[in-house]
Amino acid sequence: MKNCIVIVLVLFLSVSCKKELVKQPAKLIEKGKMIDIMYDLSLLEAIKYQNPTSVDSNETNPTKFILQKYKVDSLQFAQNNMYYAADYDSYKEMFDEISKRLAKNQRATDSLVKIDEKKAPKAKKKEVKETLKDSVKKPSNKVNLDSIRRMINLNKRK
Repeated sequence: MKNCIVIVLVLFLSVSCKKELVKQPAKLIEKGKMIDIMYDLSLLEAIKYQNPTSVDSNETNPTKFILQKYKVDSLQFAQNNMYYAADYDSYKEMFDEISKRLAKNQRATDSLVKIDEKKAPKAKKKEVKETLKDSVKKPSNKVNLDSIRRMINLNKRK
């Protein structure tokens, strides 16, 4: 009898702990689309952090633009964000996916920057050589010696 009571209590406690903290919103955004929205918002925040004037100089609201891109309003996004955040494990998986995407794009960007850096010194050397060649070939403004002699003679007379 005691064993039955213990089993029923354990079963009751395990079922009661499964209660949802946040109800599912009426317009649920699918998980993949939510990850895309959060990824774009993460990029936007990174841009704001790195160069705040680039985002502030635009007269449009970038966050509003991203939500319009996915045809989601801010209230719907906030409700869905709270819903997904209530399940910690699922929310962590979403952010892990976003982190992987950001890292992948970071590696691609870094490799492009390295390629540009390798090309840049060669282009600069070429420009320097061309300017040196041009400056050597072109004579500087010719000075008319006769006009200088006249000025000296005029100053002597005075």
